Amino acid sequence: MNSGNSRDALLERARHWAAEDPDQQTQDELTTLIESLTDPEASLDELEDRFGGTLEFGTAGLRAALGAGPMRMNRVVVRRTAAGLAEFLATKAAGAYVPRVVVGYDARHDSYEFALESASVFTARGFEVLLMPSALPTPVLAFSVRHFDADCGVMVTASHNPPQDNGYKVYLGGRVVADSGQGAQIVTPLDQEIAAAIDYSVPLSDIPLAQSGWTMLPEAGEDDDVAAAYETAVADAVAELVTDEATDKSLPIVLTPLHGVGGRTMENVLRAAGFTNIHVVAEQAQPDPDFPTVSFPNPEEAGAIDMALALAESVDAALVIANDPDADRCAIAINGVSGWRMLRGDELGSIFGEYIAQTASTKAQAVFANSIVSSRRLAAIAAAHEFAHEETLTGFKWISRVPGLTFGYEEALGYCVAPDVVRDKDGISAGLLIAEIAAQRHALGQTLQQDLDDLDLKYGLYSTDQLSVRVSSLDLLGAMMGRLRNNPPDSLGGSPVESIVDLSAEGGALPPTDGMKYSTADGTRVIVRPSGTEPKLKCYLEVHLEADGSGTLDEQRHTSLERLSAVRENVSESLGL
Repeated sequence: MNSGNSRDALLERARHWAAEDPDQQTQDELTTLIESLTDPEASLDELEDRFGGTLEFGTAGLRAALGAGPMRMNRVVVRRTAAGLAEFLATKAAGAYVPRVVVGYDARHDSYEFALESASVFTARGFEVLLMPSALPTPVLAFSVRHFDADCGVMVTASHNPPQDNGYKVYLGGRVVADSGQGAQIVTPLDQEIAAAIDYSVPLSDIPLAQSGWTMLPEAGEDDDVAAAYETAVADAVAELVTDEATDKSLPIVLTPLHGVGGRTMENVLRAAGFTNIHVVAEQAQPDPDFPTVSFPNPEEAGAIDMALALAESVDAALVIANDPDADRCAIAINGVSGWRMLRGDELGSIFGEYIAQTASTKAQAVFANSIVSSRRLAAIAAAHEFAHEETLTGFKWISRVPGLTFGYEEALGYCVAPDVVRDKDGISAGLLIAEIAAQRHALGQTLQQDLDDLDLKYGLYSTDQLSVRVSSLDLLGAMMGRLRNNPPDSLGGSPVESIVDLSAEGGALPPTDGMKYSTADGTRVIVRPSGTEPKLKCYLEVHLEADGSGTLDEQRHTSLERLSAVRENVSESLGL
């Protein structure tokens, strides 16, 4: 921004924002930044980053760093977003009914304040508003939308993002969305309709706020406790999936909520199901918005579950269950020949798929679904059991709304094993189901590794990996995708590329999305796409090798992993890394 007029206009926008800001902390933060820019030569990069646009609904609603400005998460953005959402809901109601909204929040910095801000806006608009009694997991909020027959659910969370972030997820149901979209996250065009209703031109003071009038839902232990209702519903749904085989629920289980809000809920459902030998990582048991023991509060990240693995060693555990901070994801670790390791999302998704396929009570109507970047093995499992199978865009807002869904998952540790309870990924129900499966294996002197061996022998080896490239600017993602489109690889892992699909093109099997898919003659598949929640380019690699008896299972796994490594190198070269 070179011209003096442009500089003055940006500074004036920032001063106006600071004057309106109801939060003293972010107001002071912005005022200090403005005062540091009195020198005409001072860089405006930080201010441009905060005021270069407005946050828009992405893969998981709004998500950004906390701070002042329209490109950050703060009370001004939340108030305007809630007002826009209220306008959208009022338009849908058209005076025929009073919209009902349920609001939840996790334990991140400012989550309660943002939830209260939202409740104030909705109540002032004349809506019936239900506010969660405490910081609870995202699946509890998702459950509540249908449990209370709400028209909308708002969850204040940034899931597994760093401590400095927060976010805003929106679910629709009740009288706004029908059929399989009931209780699911927003998708196009509804997200665009909500965004269009968010008006930054009106003075903030023109958005009415109620000082009271919403209903605070009962606390834990009181009658009609929503968390207890969710726990009961999860227990019942998982019990319907579990076979009558011998089981041993005394197996030692290590649990960590990674400083998030899922610890108590996860432990409650395990103990209610009869598991007695549960060891919680004490240092990570209580919610803490700073996530002090992990560098990144995502169980997928290196080192995140190290404390859980150390505890597992000391108590000779059979299973480790780790939830991300809002407990919509579930990571599992098992002790194999080479020691403890965390299962990939595709591995656990396949275990769930095969188990549910063998126990589903309505097989003729069963429907499996997974995201396009997840392993193709679930499709093979569905075909073997004569189930329907759907492939969707990345994100549970797509997976969860597949009509008649029986089971759905995505490789990023998201599983929907009880779609009648939560129409979203749910780390609590997934944790309970894998504990039940592990207890059955434990009774037979086996581990979950036996399930993985059986899957490889029955369906062949599906070896998967990821290559993630974090960038400093979103512009770089576009440049890298352009490089792939203009210079696609000729071969991957020594096998010629036979098919190149630009996923952004109209007329495909799925709605257009920014991504490229490459398939080779030997069954290798690579999908490259920008992340929807982080400044990353993500490459999803999969090699398929038939278990043909030409060697031991370990030897064939070694061959598969060698091919996968070669594919990874080829993709790196194509990206110019």
